[in-house]
Amino acid sequence: RRSSDLSKHSAEVFAEAEKHPVTVTRRDGESLVLMSLHEANSRAGLLELAAQLVTASLGDSESFTERMTQAFPWMFALSPADRITCAHDLANAARASFATEQPHLALAELTSWRETAIAIAAGLNDSEIEWLDIDEPVGRP
Repeated sequence: RRSSDLSKHSAEVFAEAEKHPVTVTRRDGESLVLMSLHEANSRAGLLELAAQLVTASLGDSESFTERMTQAFPWMFALSPADRITCAHDLANAARASFATEQPHLALAELTSWRETAIAIAAGLNDSEIEWLDIDEPVGRP
């Protein structure tokens, strides 16, 4: 978008920026990017995750999973096998996020594992799971 679009059609440009970042080009200066606060926070969260993953990937004495557990202490609530899965899932989701420029992939994976660890720590995994009978129809709204 041109900077003149921002002044003449601001509602339209803002609506577009709520969906995805918009580059605003200027004749008299460097182009700017207009995006929602949610998008900016997602990008910042992805960079924070990336910094923690890079830090965890460096080191000689411990395994990647052990270093990830140091970076994300909530992982101690997970079983040792789940810690390994979690570490690899987070690394893979981060790689996918960077490759596709979609921060939500890694942030959703991080949130999912963290919430799982919180639920386990709260004792919510102690109850027996009651599975639905496959033959029962599931009603849809």
